[in-house]
Amino acid sequence: MVYIILAMIGGGLTIISMIINAGLAKEIGVLRGTLINYIVGLLVILIIMVFAKSTYNFNIDNFSNIPFYAFLGGLIGVIVVSASNVVIPKIPTMYTTLLIFIGQIFTGIIIDYLQLSSISKGKIIGGLLILLGMLYNSNVDKKQLSNNN
Repeated sequence: MVYIILAMIGGGLTIISMIINAGLAKEIGVLRGTLINYIVGLLVILIIMVFAKSTYNFNIDNFSNIPFYAFLGGLIGVIVVSASNVVIPKIPTMYTTLLIFIGQIFTGIIIDYLQLSSISKGKIIGGLLILLGMLYNSNVDKKQLSNNN
């Protein structure tokens, strides 16, 4: 139960973070906003590591044992933050959240297939239903806007 709550908190904070970052990017530019995001994140984790001494002790020699792809998270993070900084001001937050969720579902399906050699039909159907629901809602919103004008 704790992990479910933590996952939900993480999901909520992700959207809040994206909105805050997009606001910063609107003021100073996409790349500068992304840079500031990572500089602040670096400072915060450095402070945490100073106070959490048990996690501070790591041996740089162990880095050679870490696979190359394990370091790609930072690169992918820069792409995600930069893309969010562009998208969030253009698309309503609800749609952005759903599109991210759909992307996560289908990426998860692909990763599961590559790792387990199986595809969950339920997850594919669920992802498609969410996509169809979002498209339907988008059309309803457009009709309501045109009727109000």
